[in-house]
Amino acid sequence: MTDPVRAIADAVLYEGYILWPYRRSATKNQQRWTFGGAFPPAHTARHPDDLSTLQAQVVVERATDIHVRVRFLHVVARKLFDETGAAVDELDGHLAWEEATEREIVARTGCTPFDIPAGSAREAVDGGAVERAWQGLRGVVDVRDEGSRVTVRIENTTPWEGHDRAGALRHAFCSTHAVLRAEGGAFVSATESACENIGLWPVLIAPDTMLASPIILEDYPQIAPESPGDLFDSGEIDKLLVLNVLALTPAEQTEMRASDPRAREILDRCASLTPDDMMRLHGRLRELR
Repeated sequence: MTDPVRAIADAVLYEGYILWPYRRSATKNQQRWTFGGAFPPAHTARHPDDLSTLQAQVVVERATDIHVRVRFLHVVARKLFDETGAAVDELDGHLAWEEATEREIVARTGCTPFDIPAGSAREAVDGGAVERAWQGLRGVVDVRDEGSRVTVRIENTTPWEGHDRAGALRHAFCSTHAVLRAEGGAFVSATESACENIGLWPVLIAPDTMLASPIILEDYPQIAPESPGDLFDSGEIDKLLVLNVLALTPAEQTEMRASDPRAREILDRCASLTPDDMMRLHGRLRELR
C-alpha cells in the first residue's frame, strides 16, 4: 500500500484500540475491539450479532486484475510473572493487559486459506518476566471476480468451543478491513452501486483503490496534515485530546504508561509538542474543492 492509503487504513485498524484517558482502569477501555470483528463460527452461532464472515462487494470498470490485502488485529494477552513464577498484576512499569499485533493476508482471485499458529514470547524484566501469548487463528479470504463486480469474503473458521466473549475475541479477527486494487481499471463508488456488503463499507481512496472499512466513511477520506500522530479516535479533535492527556495527574500518566506501549507513545508525543506544534492544531478553513 502507498503511504496515503496506509495512513487511512491504519487509522481504521486502530480506531478505538484504546481511548482517552488511555488507562486500563477507564470504563471505556474495559470492552474493546468493537469494530470489524470476525468471530469463530461457534460463537456466532450463539451470538448472531458477532459475525464470523464479512463481505465487501464493489463494482469495477476495465480491471485486468484484482489485488486484495486483508488486515486485522490479533489479540495478544500480556501476562506478568514475578521471580518465583507467580502471576502478578503489575511488574516493572507494566500492567497485565491485552495488546494486539497486526496480521496481513495477501489474496488474488480465488480462495486463499490461512492458518496463524498459536505462540508466545517471554521477555525478562526487573523482578520477573513479561509473557505475550496469542491463540491460533484460521480463516479464508475468497475473492470472486465476476467481470464488472468483485466480491471479497473474509471468513473466520477457527475452531473454538468456549462461551465467553472475552475468550472469543482472542480467537477473532479484530478491526478487520481490506484494501482492493484494480490493475488497469477503476472502482465505482459504493454510493452509486447496488452491492451487498456485510460488516464492511467500501470507501474510495483513489480511483483504482478501495478500502473496505468496518466504519462508514465518505469517499476520499484524509488524515489532517496537522495531526502529530494517531490518538485512536479519528473523529476527535487532536488539540482537545492532547490537552486532556497533558492534564492527567502524575499517577494517571504512570498508569497510562503501564497500560500499553501505544498509550506510552501517545504520552511521550504529547509531552514533546512545542508551542508551534500546538498552534498548528488550531482549526482553520480550507477550500473543499
